[in-house]
Amino acid sequence: MIAYVKGIVESVAADNCVIDVNGIGYNVKISADTASRLPGEGELIKLHTYTCVREDAFQLYGFLTRNELELFQRLITVNGIGPKGGLSILSVMDADDLRYAIVSGDAKQIAKAPGIGPKTAQRVILDLKDKITIDDGMIDREIADVSAGGSPVLDSSAKKEAVEALVALGYGQAESAKAVNSIENISELDSGQVLKAALKKLF
Repeated sequence: MIAYVKGIVESVAADNCVIDVNGIGYNVKISADTASRLPGEGELIKLHTYTCVREDAFQLYGFLTRNELELFQRLITVNGIGPKGGLSILSVMDADDLRYAIVSGDAKQIAKAPGIGPKTAQRVILDLKDKITIDDGMIDREIADVSAGGSPVLDSSAKKEAVEALVALGYGQAESAKAVNSIENISELDSGQVLKAALKKLF
């Protein structure tokens, strides 16, 4: 229904924010991770949204990137995970960490989210493991739209090549992707430099 809201940050709390769009304040539910990455009050922001319509409520759930929104939408397809549960999971781990947990089968990490027990965490892994690919985890976190321009798209070929090389060396896909994704200023490096930096992270 509402694909995104773009306006001025009026206020931010741990689990929601108010975005002023041409004089109308939209109350948007957000994760704690999203709250920590929002710009300050008075700044322009764009949030990609999921609209939840129920008999007793009409709520918007907002995310800084389309990738986070898509992951949230996958989460809420899991039996026992509603919008509240999806935000709970994304509040204790960011989108990349959640992908790594799903790919590596780390139910304990997912179960750290309030209201998410071990059985539900395991269900998340079983339902989504085949839907989460290594390429999903390698997509750079997009920069939030704080201006009229769109988010830049970075070339991830060097990252993919480095992950493939690490897997060939015997490292797991999840740990390889996590090592590569933790490298600072990675856009300035070629695949060989990325591989060397990732190996240092793994040693």
